[in-house]
Amino acid sequence: MRKAVSAVRRAVFLLCGLPLLSLTMVRSISAQTGESASGATISVDVNLVMLPATVTDRKGNFVPGLQPSNFHVFEDGIPQTIRIFQHEDVPVAVGLVVDNSSSMRTKREDVSVAALAFIDSSNSKDQMFVVNFNEHVTFGLPAGDAFSSTRSDLDQALNGVPANGMTALYDAIEAGLDHVQQSPLDRKVLIVISDGGDNASHRTLKQVLDTGGHANVLIYTIGLFDEDDTDRNPGVLKKIARETGGEAYLPEKIGELTRICKRIAEDIRNQYSIGYVPANRKYSGTYRNIRVTATGPHGEHLSVRTRSGYLASPQGEEVTTAHGKLP
Repeated sequence: MRKAVSAVRRAVFLLCGLPLLSLTMVRSISAQTGESASGATISVDVNLVMLPATVTDRKGNFVPGLQPSNFHVFEDGIPQTIRIFQHEDVPVAVGLVVDNSSSMRTKREDVSVAALAFIDSSNSKDQMFVVNFNEHVTFGLPAGDAFSSTRSDLDQALNGVPANGMTALYDAIEAGLDHVQQSPLDRKVLIVISDGGDNASHRTLKQVLDTGGHANVLIYTIGLFDEDDTDRNPGVLKKIARETGGEAYLPEKIGELTRICKRIAEDIRNQYSIGYVPANRKYSGTYRNIRVTATGPHGEHLSVRTRSGYLASPQGEEVTTAHGKLP
Protein backbone atom coordinates (compact mmCIF):
# COMPACT_ATOMS: atom_id res chain seq x y z
CA MET A 1 0.00 0.00 0.00
CA ARG A 2 2.79 2.44 0.86
CA LYS A 3 4.42 1.82 -2.51
CA ALA A 4 1.15 2.57 -4.22
CA VAL A 5 0.72 5.85 -2.32
CA SER A 6 4.27 6.88 -3.15
CA ALA A 7 3.69 6.14 -6.80
CA VAL A 8 0.55 8.27 -6.79
CA ARG A 9 2.35 11.16 -5.14
CA ARG A 10 5.20 10.99 -7.65
CA ALA A 11 2.72 10.93 -10.48
CA VAL A 12 0.80 13.89 -9.08
CA PHE A 13 4.02 15.83 -8.69
CA LEU A 14 4.89 15.25 -12.36
CA LEU A 15 1.69 17.06 -13.26
CA CYS A 16 2.76 20.21 -11.43
CA GLY A 17 4.14 21.83 -14.57
CA LEU A 18 0.76 21.65 -16.33
CA PRO A 19 -1.64 24.60 -16.31
CA LEU A 20 -4.45 22.42 -14.95
CA LEU A 21 -4.39 19.51 -12.53
CA SER A 22 -7.19 17.05 -13.23
CA LEU A 23 -8.36 15.09 -10.19
CA THR A 24 -9.80 12.59 -12.68
CA MET A 25 -6.23 11.96 -13.82
CA VAL A 26 -5.12 11.51 -10.21
CA ARG A 27 -7.89 8.96 -9.63
CA SER A 28 -6.88 7.10 -12.80
CA ILE A 29 -3.25 6.99 -11.69
CA SER A 30 -4.41 5.66 -8.34
CA ALA A 31 -6.35 2.87 -10.02
CA GLN A 32 -3.36 1.91 -12.13
CA THR A 33 -1.24 1.42 -9.01
CA GLY A 34 -3.93 -0.62 -7.25
CA GLU A 35 -4.68 2.13 -4.73
CA SER A 36 -8.36 2.36 -3.74
CA ALA A 37 -10.21 5.53 -4.65
CA SER A 38 -12.37 5.03 -1.52
CA GLY A 39 -15.52 4.94 -3.65
CA ALA A 40 -15.11 8.60 -4.64
CA THR A 41 -16.07 9.67 -8.13
CA ILE A 42 -14.32 12.86 -9.15
CA SER A 43 -14.78 14.00 -12.73
CA VAL A 44 -13.96 17.70 -12.80
CA ASP A 45 -10.76 19.61 -13.49
CA VAL A 46 -9.73 21.83 -10.60
CA ASN A 47 -6.92 24.24 -9.74
CA LEU A 48 -5.44 24.20 -6.27
CA VAL A 49 -4.24 27.46 -4.79
CA MET A 50 -1.56 26.74 -2.20
CA LEU A 51 -0.92 29.11 0.69
CA PRO A 52 2.08 28.95 3.02
CA ALA A 53 0.81 30.39 6.31
CA THR A 54 2.74 31.51 9.37
CA VAL A 55 0.66 31.65 12.55
CA THR A 56 1.73 33.54 15.67
CA ASP A 57 0.14 34.49 18.98
CA ARG A 58 0.03 37.94 20.56
CA LYS A 59 3.58 37.54 21.80
CA GLY A 60 4.89 36.67 18.33
CA ASN A 61 5.44 33.00 19.14
CA PHE A 62 4.74 30.34 16.50
CA VAL A 63 1.57 28.35 17.13
CA PRO A 64 1.81 24.59 16.41
CA GLY A 65 -0.85 21.90 16.49
CA LEU A 66 -3.69 23.70 14.70
CA GLN A 67 -6.21 21.82 12.56
CA PRO A 68 -8.10 22.86 9.39
CA SER A 69 -11.09 23.80 11.55
CA ASN A 70 -8.96 26.52 13.17
CA PHE A 71 -8.59 28.32 9.83
CA HIS A 72 -10.89 30.33 7.57
CA VAL A 73 -9.82 31.22 4.01
CA PHE A 74 -11.42 34.03 2.00
CA GLU A 75 -10.88 34.87 -1.66
CA ASP A 76 -12.25 38.31 -2.61
CA GLY A 77 -14.26 38.10 0.61
CA ILE A 78 -15.88 34.75 -0.27
CA PRO A 79 -15.26 31.80 2.11
CA GLN A 80 -13.31 28.91 0.59
CA THR A 81 -13.19 25.21 1.50
CA ILE A 82 -9.79 23.94 2.63
CA ARG A 83 -8.86 20.86 0.59
CA ILE A 84 -5.21 20.38 1.53
CA PHE A 85 -3.65 20.89 4.94
CA GLN A 86 -0.13 20.21 6.13
CA HIS A 87 2.08 21.23 9.02
CA GLU A 88 5.44 19.53 9.19
CA ASP A 89 9.07 20.37 8.62
CA VAL A 90 9.59 19.30 5.01
CA PRO A 91 12.54 20.24 2.77
CA VAL A 92 12.30 23.59 1.00
CA ALA A 93 13.98 25.06 -2.09
CA VAL A 94 15.68 28.31 -1.01
CA GLY A 95 17.38 30.99 -3.06
CA LEU A 96 19.66 33.49 -1.29
CA VAL A 97 19.59 36.65 -3.43
CA VAL A 98 22.47 38.82 -2.22
CA ASP A 99 23.31 42.40 -3.18
CA ASN A 100 26.98 42.77 -4.13
CA SER A 101 26.87 46.38 -5.30
CA SER A 102 29.29 49.04 -4.03
CA SER A 103 26.90 50.16 -1.30
CA MET A 104 27.13 46.70 0.29
CA ARG A 105 30.93 46.52 0.43
CA THR A 106 31.27 47.20 4.17
CA LYS A 107 28.44 44.79 5.00
CA ARG A 108 29.47 41.75 2.98
CA GLU A 109 31.22 39.89 5.82
CA ASP A 110 28.21 40.28 8.11
CA VAL A 111 25.87 39.17 5.32
CA SER A 112 27.90 36.01 4.73
CA VAL A 113 27.97 35.16 8.45
CA ALA A 114 24.21 35.68 8.74
CA ALA A 115 23.46 33.66 5.59
CA LEU A 116 25.50 30.77 6.93
CA ALA A 117 23.58 31.00 10.21
CA PHE A 118 20.39 30.63 8.18
CA ILE A 119 21.84 27.58 6.41
CA ASP A 120 22.84 26.01 9.74
CA SER A 121 19.31 26.56 11.11
CA SER A 122 17.54 25.07 8.10
CA ASN A 123 16.41 21.56 7.24
CA SER A 124 19.47 19.54 6.23
CA LYS A 125 17.63 18.36 3.10
CA ASP A 126 16.79 21.85 1.83
CA GLN A 127 17.90 22.61 -1.71
CA MET A 128 19.69 25.97 -1.78
CA PHE A 129 21.32 28.25 -4.31
CA VAL A 130 22.85 31.73 -4.33
CA VAL A 131 22.13 34.63 -6.68
CA ASN A 132 24.81 37.34 -6.50
CA PHE A 133 24.09 40.66 -8.13
CA ASN A 134 25.41 44.13 -8.79
CA GLU A 135 24.63 45.47 -12.28
CA HIS A 136 25.11 41.85 -13.39
CA VAL A 137 23.31 38.76 -12.07
CA THR A 138 25.32 35.58 -11.51
CA PHE A 139 24.75 32.26 -9.77
CA GLY A 140 27.17 31.39 -7.02
CA LEU A 141 27.25 27.62 -7.41
CA PRO A 142 29.39 26.04 -10.15
CA ALA A 143 27.82 25.63 -13.57
CA GLY A 144 25.77 22.44 -13.63
CA ASP A 145 24.98 22.59 -9.88
CA ALA A 146 21.48 24.00 -9.64
CA PHE A 147 21.20 23.43 -5.87
CA SER A 148 23.27 22.34 -2.91
CA SER A 149 22.75 21.47 0.73
CA THR A 150 26.47 21.47 1.51
CA ARG A 151 27.60 24.33 3.75
CA SER A 152 31.06 24.69 2.18
CA ASP A 153 29.57 24.95 -1.33
CA LEU A 154 27.16 27.65 -0.23
CA ASP A 155 29.87 29.50 1.70
CA GLN A 156 31.98 29.64 -1.44
CA ALA A 157 28.96 30.71 -3.49
CA LEU A 158 28.30 33.61 -1.11
CA ASN A 159 31.86 34.90 -1.19
CA GLY A 160 32.84 34.41 -4.81
CA VAL A 161 32.03 37.93 -6.05
CA PRO A 162 33.58 41.22 -4.88
CA ALA A 163 31.17 44.01 -3.91
CA ASN A 164 31.24 46.78 -6.51
CA GLY A 165 29.19 48.36 -9.26
CA MET A 166 25.53 49.29 -9.54
CA THR A 167 22.35 47.45 -8.45
CA ALA A 168 20.05 45.25 -10.58
CA LEU A 169 17.70 44.13 -7.80
CA TYR A 170 14.66 43.38 -9.98
CA ASP A 171 16.67 41.35 -12.49
CA ALA A 172 18.14 39.32 -9.63
CA ILE A 173 14.75 38.53 -8.08
CA GLU A 174 13.38 37.52 -11.49
CA ALA A 175 16.37 35.22 -11.96
CA GLY A 176 15.79 33.71 -8.53
CA LEU A 177 12.06 33.16 -9.19
CA ASP A 178 12.89 31.43 -12.46
CA HIS A 179 15.69 29.28 -11.04
CA VAL A 180 13.83 28.05 -7.95
CA GLN A 181 11.18 26.51 -10.21
CA GLN A 182 13.76 23.92 -11.25
CA SER A 183 13.45 22.29 -7.83
CA PRO A 184 11.03 19.34 -7.48
CA LEU A 185 10.26 20.41 -3.90
CA ASP A 186 6.77 21.75 -3.28
CA ARG A 187 7.73 24.70 -1.08
CA LYS A 188 9.90 27.46 -2.50
CA VAL A 189 11.44 30.55 -0.87
CA LEU A 190 13.67 33.48 -1.78
CA ILE A 191 15.59 35.53 0.78
CA VAL A 192 16.64 38.91 -0.62
CA ILE A 193 19.33 40.94 1.14
CA SER A 194 19.69 44.46 -0.28
CA ASP A 195 19.10 48.16 0.30
CA GLY A 196 16.04 47.99 -1.97
CA GLY A 197 17.45 50.39 -4.52
CA ASP A 198 17.67 49.58 -8.22
CA ASN A 199 19.59 51.53 -10.84
CA ALA A 200 20.59 48.89 -13.37
CA SER A 201 17.75 46.40 -14.01
CA HIS A 202 16.10 45.65 -17.32
CA ARG A 203 13.04 44.43 -15.44
CA THR A 204 10.67 46.67 -13.50
CA LEU A 205 9.08 46.35 -10.06
CA LYS A 206 5.71 45.75 -11.71
CA GLN A 207 7.12 42.87 -13.73
CA VAL A 208 8.64 41.34 -10.59
CA LEU A 209 5.32 41.62 -8.75
CA ASP A 210 3.47 40.12 -11.73
CA THR A 211 5.88 37.18 -11.78
CA GLY A 212 5.51 36.80 -8.03
CA GLY A 213 1.73 36.86 -8.46
CA HIS A 214 1.92 33.79 -10.68
CA ALA A 215 4.55 31.96 -8.62
CA ASN A 216 4.01 30.09 -5.39
CA VAL A 217 7.23 31.46 -3.88
CA LEU A 218 7.59 33.24 -0.54
CA ILE A 219 9.99 36.17 -0.61
CA TYR A 220 11.59 37.41 2.60
CA THR A 221 13.46 40.69 2.32
CA ILE A 222 16.15 42.16 4.55
CA GLY A 223 17.02 45.84 4.09
CA LEU A 224 20.50 47.03 4.99
CA PHE A 225 20.97 50.80 4.70
CA ASP A 226 23.61 53.49 5.09
CA GLU A 227 22.54 56.95 6.21
CA ASP A 228 24.01 58.50 3.05
CA ASP A 229 22.58 55.82 0.71
CA THR A 230 20.46 57.78 -1.79
CA ASP A 231 19.26 54.61 -3.51
CA ARG A 232 17.74 53.04 -0.40
CA ASN A 233 14.13 51.97 -0.88
CA PRO A 234 12.63 50.09 2.07
CA GLY A 235 9.14 50.50 0.58
CA VAL A 236 10.05 48.22 -2.33
CA LEU A 237 11.31 45.52 0.02
CA LYS A 238 8.13 45.74 2.11
CA LYS A 239 5.88 45.52 -0.96
CA ILE A 240 7.65 42.50 -2.46
CA ALA A 241 7.53 40.61 0.84
CA ARG A 242 3.93 41.51 1.63
CA GLU A 243 2.52 40.49 -1.75
CA THR A 244 4.23 37.08 -1.75
CA GLY A 245 3.46 36.12 1.86
CA GLY A 246 6.95 36.67 3.21
CA GLU A 247 8.12 39.32 5.64
CA ALA A 248 10.34 42.39 5.40
CA TYR A 249 13.02 43.03 8.00
CA LEU A 250 14.67 46.46 8.30
CA PRO A 251 17.25 46.16 11.09
CA GLU A 252 18.64 49.33 12.60
CA LYS A 253 21.97 47.66 13.30
CA ILE A 254 23.97 45.21 11.18
CA GLY A 255 24.45 43.10 14.32
CA GLU A 256 20.79 42.09 14.16
CA LEU A 257 21.26 40.33 10.83
CA THR A 258 22.22 36.90 12.15
CA ARG A 259 19.25 36.82 14.52
CA ILE A 260 16.93 37.75 11.66
CA CYS A 261 18.26 35.00 9.39
CA LYS A 262 17.76 32.44 12.16
CA ARG A 263 14.24 33.76 12.68
CA ILE A 264 13.45 33.32 8.98
CA ALA A 265 14.71 29.73 9.09
CA GLU A 266 12.46 29.07 12.10
CA ASP A 267 9.54 30.74 10.33
CA ILE A 268 9.92 28.49 7.28
CA ARG A 269 10.09 25.34 9.40
CA ASN A 270 6.93 26.22 11.32
CA GLN A 271 4.61 27.08 8.43
CA TYR A 272 1.26 25.54 7.59
CA SER A 273 0.44 24.68 3.97
CA ILE A 274 -3.20 25.31 3.07
CA GLY A 275 -4.77 24.48 -0.28
CA TYR A 276 -8.17 25.33 -1.67
CA VAL A 277 -10.07 25.16 -4.95
CA PRO A 278 -11.40 28.65 -5.82
CA ALA A 279 -15.18 28.89 -5.66
CA ASN A 280 -14.95 31.37 -8.54
CA ARG A 281 -14.02 29.22 -11.54
CA LYS A 282 -13.95 32.11 -14.02
CA TYR A 283 -10.26 32.71 -14.71
CA SER A 284 -10.45 36.21 -16.16
CA GLY A 285 -6.85 37.28 -15.70
CA THR A 286 -7.75 39.43 -12.69
CA TYR A 287 -5.99 39.69 -9.36
CA ARG A 288 -7.73 37.92 -6.49
CA ASN A 289 -7.26 39.00 -2.89
CA ILE A 290 -6.70 36.38 -0.20
CA ARG A 291 -7.29 36.64 3.54
CA VAL A 292 -6.72 33.87 6.07
CA THR A 293 -7.82 34.02 9.71
CA ALA A 294 -7.15 31.59 12.55
CA THR A 295 -8.35 31.02 16.08
CA GLY A 296 -6.69 28.99 18.81
CA PRO A 297 -8.10 25.96 20.63
CA HIS A 298 -9.85 28.25 23.11
CA GLY A 299 -11.13 30.73 20.53
CA GLU A 300 -8.27 33.19 20.93
CA HIS A 301 -7.41 35.35 17.90
CA LEU A 302 -4.19 34.45 16.12
CA SER A 303 -2.18 36.36 13.53
CA VAL A 304 -1.75 34.76 10.10
CA ARG A 305 0.72 35.85 7.44
CA THR A 306 0.31 34.48 3.91
CA ARG A 307 0.11 35.57 0.28
CA SER A 308 -2.03 38.65 -0.25
CA GLY A 309 -3.41 37.26 -3.49
CA TYR A 310 -2.67 35.78 -6.92
CA LEU A 311 -3.30 36.36 -10.61
CA ALA A 312 -6.10 34.15 -11.94
CA SER A 313 -4.89 33.82 -15.51
CA PRO A 314 -7.29 32.74 -18.28
CA GLN A 315 -5.55 29.34 -18.34
CA GLY A 316 -6.07 28.91 -14.61
CA GLU A 317 -3.81 29.24 -11.64
CA GLU A 318 -1.89 26.00 -11.21
CA VAL A 319 -0.44 25.57 -7.77
CA THR A 320 -0.39 22.08 -6.35
CA THR A 321 1.44 19.85 -3.93
CA ALA A 322 2.42 16.22 -3.73
CA HIS A 323 1.87 16.18 0.01
CA GLY A 324 -0.79 17.10 2.51
CA LYS A 325 -4.27 15.86 3.38
CA LEU A 326 -7.07 16.02 0.86
CA PRO A 327 -10.38 15.62 2.72
